[in-house]
Amino acid sequence: MKLVWFRNDLRLADNPALRHACAGDGPVAALFIISPTQWRQHKMAPIRQRFMLAQVDELGRELAALGIPLHLLRVETFAEVPAALANLCREQGVTQLYANQAIEIDEQRRDHAVSAALAEQAVSCHWFNGCCVLPPGRVLTGSGEMFKVFTPFSRAWLKALDEEGFVIHRAPTPRGESLPWQPLAEREWVDAALGELTVDPRWPVGEAEALRRLNIFLEQAVLDYGETRDFPAIAGTSVLSPYLAAGIISPRQCVAALQQRLGYRPQSKAQPGFVWLNELVWREFYRHLLVLIPTLSMNRPFKAETAALPWSWDPDAFATWCEGRTGYPIVDAAMRCLNTTGWMHNRLRMIVASFLTKDLHIHWRLGEDYFMSRLIDGDLAANNGGWQWAAGTGADAAPYFRVFNPTTQGQRFDPQGEFIRTWVTELADIPAAYVHQPHDWLRLKGRQDYPAPMVDHAVARVRAIEMFRSLEK
Repeated sequence: MKLVWFRNDLRLADNPALRHACAGDGPVAALFIISPTQWRQHKMAPIRQRFMLAQVDELGRELAALGIPLHLLRVETFAEVPAALANLCREQGVTQLYANQAIEIDEQRRDHAVSAALAEQAVSCHWFNGCCVLPPGRVLTGSGEMFKVFTPFSRAWLKALDEEGFVIHRAPTPRGESLPWQPLAEREWVDAALGELTVDPRWPVGEAEALRRLNIFLEQAVLDYGETRDFPAIAGTSVLSPYLAAGIISPRQCVAALQQRLGYRPQSKAQPGFVWLNELVWREFYRHLLVLIPTLSMNRPFKAETAALPWSWDPDAFATWCEGRTGYPIVDAAMRCLNTTGWMHNRLRMIVASFLTKDLHIHWRLGEDYFMSRLIDGDLAANNGGWQWAAGTGADAAPYFRVFNPTTQGQRFDPQGEFIRTWVTELADIPAAYVHQPHDWLRLKGRQDYPAPMVDHAVARVRAIEMFRSLEK
């Protein structure tokens, strides 16, 4: 018996572990491990848990139709996984385990422990690259080291992709008669562990839905992506991040679809489609960094010297930011959108992260954890990379001079205040001329239903730069 262990790769198509397990003869079974305690320790958002489990339900039905049973195990923490998996292998007569590699340090340690435990009962483990177009360690400098700077990584990544190419693995064909599948909602132990398994209608699951979104984006928005991607009131992005984070679609599928749409693979900013491809390369870069520097998974900064920065941990200021009551409309709209929908536009992520770290001088770790606790697309590599980039502690050439002005960011990327009015209901009736600096207008109207700015940005900006300059003394 061969067993395929699904993790953040909840798809049939382009799943190397599943494809290789199904390549030969003999029975194949599948496994997904539900770890509620571990998920909570990793700050996994409830909306992401429900989205993931809804996809597990969909995957279970699809595998059953192929004659492949999906086993579900509830194992509270990673430390308990090796023993539980060894027991399952004994019970089912498993001789080979197939899985796609994890990149996070806790998950890597779990997988090493699993390999050791299964080796004791002669179960061989086969690991594959299912999360990156090019696996970590493939894109190297001239001296054979992994990159720590994005621009040369991007050039080398594009070159390596041209030289090496990549393969899209087809979904397996049926391996026997269709099997029954019991929906997760009917399993009492799942409900007891995780509560009601409701699916947010904004985020339908399924590989077909992920491909539908990808195709719509490629047909309608990819050519204008460079001009529209920063405007949250415009449907200018792919909105694929939840599907990539759960592995419902692979980055290879995205690159292949882009190339098919354009008829070529873009190589520079001058070519249509390159800006979106470069976003996929950023995703790859952060995942490669997580493998190169395991301490990124341990709340440590990319730039070690920035650990000495005198960050604030002010709980009241942090709560004000979380709740979207800062008095800066674009920041508040973004946070309220996150709290309601579980998703935030990428430009807004940069704005609110800069505000927390550079205006409030609050430690980026608090913001990183809060995002993970709310985002449907929470992904350690991308989330950590984005927060450290914004905070000035990450992989960037001259980080601490970058301090976003939240007012001018709003004026530039939500010029008519459409996004702001959607989420900051107190400002729904304000004229566009005042929406980004509403306080004088509100005072003239005798209104006090929207808070005053909690900090003076000009003063806060100077303080942020001084914080970083102090490290040079």
